[in-house]
Amino acid sequence: MNVDPLTGQTLPANAYQRVLYVAPKVHVYQIPPLTSTKGYQASTWTADNNKRQIFTARLRVVETSIPTTSASAEDNGESDKITTALLLEDPASGQLFAAAPYTSPNVVEQALDSSRFFAVTVVGEGRKAVLGMGFEERSEAFDFSIALQDARRVLGFEANPNAPPKPGGGSKKAPVEEAKKDFSLKEGETISINLGGLKGRRERREETKSPAEQKSEQDALFSIKPPPGSGGSPFLPPPPSAKSVKEERRRSRQSFEPKPEDLGFDDGEFGEFQ
Repeated sequence: MNVDPLTGQTLPANAYQRVLYVAPKVHVYQIPPLTSTKGYQASTWTADNNKRQIFTARLRVVETSIPTTSASAEDNGESDKITTALLLEDPASGQLFAAAPYTSPNVVEQALDSSRFFAVTVVGEGRKAVLGMGFEERSEAFDFSIALQDARRVLGFEANPNAPPKPGGGSKKAPVEEAKKDFSLKEGETISINLGGLKGRRERREETKSPAEQKSEQDALFSIKPPPGSGGSPFLPPPPSAKSVKEERRRSRQSFEPKPEDLGFDDGEFGEFQ
């Protein structure tokens, strides 16, 4: 049998609950009223050797879902009634100490100077108060923040990126494909290229020159002669073949090979090899 953690009343038989997060030990503080619009400073809670700490509790984040039973509600697209609450309980007996219905993201605010401390708005007996809550480990505080993020998506506080698009919620217009231009030449068409009037500029320069200047330029152009021995041919002779180079080297070695007489040897009657 499920019981509403906030009111203590019995829930319908088709309702179900699930625990989003559990921390076995959190420290609860009585914090001073907020004096700045920027947020809460956890350093003021733990000052004077944790003088403001009032309780060490077990924290549970519980989600309650009550399915809709009305046919008209289902036809109108109404979903199940889902609520989420933060429960601060006695670690030993499980007795509820304080509850914070998670009705808006402002119910839980992280401290400005620490990622392990949060300001939680709790309600009870028609009254409302803001209590400080601190975790001993940063990993516990991180897991708590992730659980609240999932709860905000389920409750509709934040958009769920993985949710399917709603019917009738508007559709994106398909991008209009621009018409591709055809630059190919059709049969019988030609293309002309304008070189920027180079011929016209050359003709204008020739017109501005006097006949004497034009004749001197022609004489200088045709007065260039090839170097002596070239025969007027601009081509160089072919390189010698490898065979001819080897033959030339062999003849050179034979012509300069010294004879025994040149080296001081005597082949006569009294030679040393007699």
